[in-house]
This record gives sequence, structure tokens and C-alpha cells, in this order.
Amino acid sequence: MICERLKTARLRAGLSQEKLGKLAGIDPTSASARMNQYERGKHAPDYRLMCKVAEILQTPVSWFYTEDEDLARLQEVFHQLAPDNRRDLVVRAEALLGSDAPVTHA
Repeated sequence: MICERLKTARLRAGLSQEKLGKLAGIDPTSASARMNQYERGKHAPDYRLMCKVAEILQTPVSWFYTEDEDLARLQEVFHQLAPDNRRDLVVRAEALLGSDAPVTHA
């Protein structure tokens, strides 16, 4: 899942593998090769690196790990919303669950 999403997000951001790798703190001499290995699934990046990559690509880190496509899309949308709209979305989602669902607000 990570390899496919990594490539998708990188291309969407208009970054080369080398540029993304350098921005994420990978040694410039191996940045392109390492990012290529991650995108091909040959090696898996560690979570700390994925946190940096997610920040650079303005994507929630959880999105890279989520297998369910609907949930992944929801994470993208939620991440892009302003805080007040996030709360509104949570309230609406809880309402869809019905009256038996526990409602907690921070």
C-alpha cells in the first residue's frame, strides 16, 4: 500500500523522487535510488521517514498505511478541512451511526 500511495502523492505534488528524498532528509547521493526502492516496494521506509514525507506532501501519514480506499479518501478530505469543519464532519458521521452510538466531543 505504501509504495503505490507514495508514488501517487509524490506525482500529485509534482516532485521527483530525488527532490522528495532530499526534502525528507535522505542523503542526496542516494535520495533518488532509495525513493525508487520505496515506490517499487523493494524496501519499506520506516515510520519516522514516512512522517516527514507525509508532512512534505501535505498528506496524513495514516493515508499511506490504510488499505480501505474509502477510508483513505476520507482521511485525505478530513486532513484538508479547517478545524471547525472537521468537528462538523465528525458530528455528522456520528449522526449517521444512529442514536445508539456513543457521542464524545473534545
